[in-house]
Amino acid sequence: MVNPLSLFLRPKVTETFEFRDEELEALGAQIKKEIPKVFGHSLAIRELDSGSDNSTEMEISNLGNPHYDVERFGISFVASPRHADVLLVTGAVTLNMAEAAKKTYEAMPYPKYVIAVGDDACDGGIYKGSYAVLGGVDKILPVDVKIPGNPPSPKEILQGIFALVKKARE
Repeated sequence: MVNPLSLFLRPKVTETFEFRDEELEALGAQIKKEIPKVFGHSLAIRELDSGSDNSTEMEISNLGNPHYDVERFGISFVASPRHADVLLVTGAVTLNMAEAAKKTYEAMPYPKYVIAVGDDACDGGIYKGSYAVLGGVDKILPVDVKIPGNPPSPKEILQGIFALVKKARE
């Protein structure tokens, strides 16, 4: 008979995982240094899904996990467009979401910026030409930065955010 207590008292059988990525740390340090010069203390982002397949949202949600942890770089995601500096749009703009995207953009305070994330948001992606899709975000909103990819990695999204911060500083 197996002693149930022995299952809990066994030594650790997994290896520890080192979370540090030097390239990510360097990019994060640059972002953290530049954000206060343009946006005050932090950069507030409102994410808007305008008709995506959720692959890009999964990569965006990874930005909050312990590996990326973008809050330590001064980037936060907010629930209201009234608190946002940047609108991060994913997915090709569907006919049903066009008005909601415009209203979200109009609710943002000035200065306001738009980042199109993923191939669908950049130019319509595989849905380009569909009867239900207007195309990329630039069909209805002024896009400042496009981050291509299907989906782009969290690091590529961070690089796009850094490109926007540099552009806003100019």
